[in-house]
Order: sequence, then C-alpha cells, then structure tokens
Amino acid sequence: MKNPRDLIKRPVITERTSDFMEQRKYVFEVDLKANKTQIKQAIESIFKVKVVGVNTLRMPAKPKRYGKHSGYTSEWKKAIVQLSADSKPLEYFESSV
Repeated sequence: MKNPRDLIKRPVITERTSDFMEQRKYVFEVDLKANKTQIKQAIESIFKVKVVGVNTLRMPAKPKRYGKHSGYTSEWKKAIVQLSADSKPLEYFESSV
C-alpha cells in the first residue's frame, strides 16, 4: 500500500463543503488511481477516526485561455468521506480564530 499521505493530497474547503462538515462529511482531493478502500484506510490512519462511507467523483479537465494561448486544467479526483456518529470531528478543519 502507498503512504496514506500520498493518496490524500489536500482538503477541499468551499461554502458547500463547509455545510457538509455539519453532517460529518469531509471532502478531499485524492490521487487519481486511489480507490474507495484505499481512501478509507488512509483517512482512518491519518486522522484516527472511523469512516462509514466514501463517495468519489472524477472532476473533468476544463478548457482555459490566457490571451491567445489555450489549454486545459488538470483532471482530478474528489472524495467525500462520511465519518461515524461517535467519531471526533477532524481537527484539520477546525478554525483557530
């Protein structure tokens, strides 16, 4: 198995994902080749929580222009992780303001 920190790239923090946090759902950008089982094991080992379910989405590349040059953004994979009711919230997302 790969290092869990290689599978989980970064958290995705938007207004929508902030609303998910109230339901104990957290969103991460993950490796394109990672499957749901690997993502579940990686989250459980990094954050020491119990994961109930994992949903994944492949975000397609989008066309972008910069002046006369055009190209595409990178394709990436998003994972929505549901924690169990008795798990603690992830301190990674807690604000210290």
